[in-house]
Amino acid sequence: MKRKSLVSINDYSKDEILEILEIAKKFEEQPNRNLLDGVVVGVLFFEPSTRTRLSFEAAIQRMGGRVIGFSEAGSTSVKKGESLKDTIQTVNQYADLIVMRHPVEGSARYASEVASIPVINAGDGANQHPTQCLLDLYTIQQTQNTLDDLNMTFVGDLKYGRTVHSLSIAMTMFKTTFHLVSPFELKLPSAVKMHIKDANLPYHQYTKLDEAIPLSDIIYMTRIQSERFSDPMEYERVKNSYVLNRELLQNSKPSMKVLHPLPRVNEISTDLDDSPQAYYFKQAQNGMFVREALIAYMLGLKV
Repeated sequence: MKRKSLVSINDYSKDEILEILEIAKKFEEQPNRNLLDGVVVGVLFFEPSTRTRLSFEAAIQRMGGRVIGFSEAGSTSVKKGESLKDTIQTVNQYADLIVMRHPVEGSARYASEVASIPVINAGDGANQHPTQCLLDLYTIQQTQNTLDDLNMTFVGDLKYGRTVHSLSIAMTMFKTTFHLVSPFELKLPSAVKMHIKDANLPYHQYTKLDEAIPLSDIIYMTRIQSERFSDPMEYERVKNSYVLNRELLQNSKPSMKVLHPLPRVNEISTDLDDSPQAYYFKQAQNGMFVREALIAYMLGLKV
């Protein structure tokens, strides 16, 4: 049975999410499974990407499928003025599944309504990034052996950071205490914070990172994203707000792990890379296993 599109992490229930994470464990044990013989996936990236696009393409190829699509819109008919609707309806004729990243919020939802095949949102502007959320959940579970009763610390761009939005919403399904560290200008949006309030979960807001570190089970660092700012001066004011290094982690829990959706600029010092608490590159590898699991789940394939 084919499953529904994944546009927002809210589209899937807690049980569905946990099932996908269990399937991902099987793919981590054996990534190469010939499950997509004859399946074509349209990978449409209207915005730059490294890890998300490559991990999706690697996942599809390791499962025996084929990829069509583009990595930037400038090489397509979009440059000639073709509408998103026409692009999606065209690819819909060639593919069995669409993976799409687009700079406009709501574009993935629109694509899922236009297409007759499932659509996976690989990031729509500053809105959501549900597959990054799934791999983050998988990584948190892998490092902490649970998703419940954790202290989650989100650091940096909480206003525009779509990975933060998706993961914050997902973690309200579990017994999470939220620690929100950001400049005043980049606080978590009220619409996302409302999910935390509705779940009756505690949250604490900080402007100083060192206050939250000793409490944290996971520190989720994010890049201050210049491309999300309409005012360059606002970006200049906040771009170097937080830099995590080894010295700052002296008072952290031994089991604490540092995650980052990547790419990083300078918000995590390279002196942290060989620390046992640094887990962001393994986190990126997990993206392939989780995306394999999601594709299998969406297409109703037995693993």
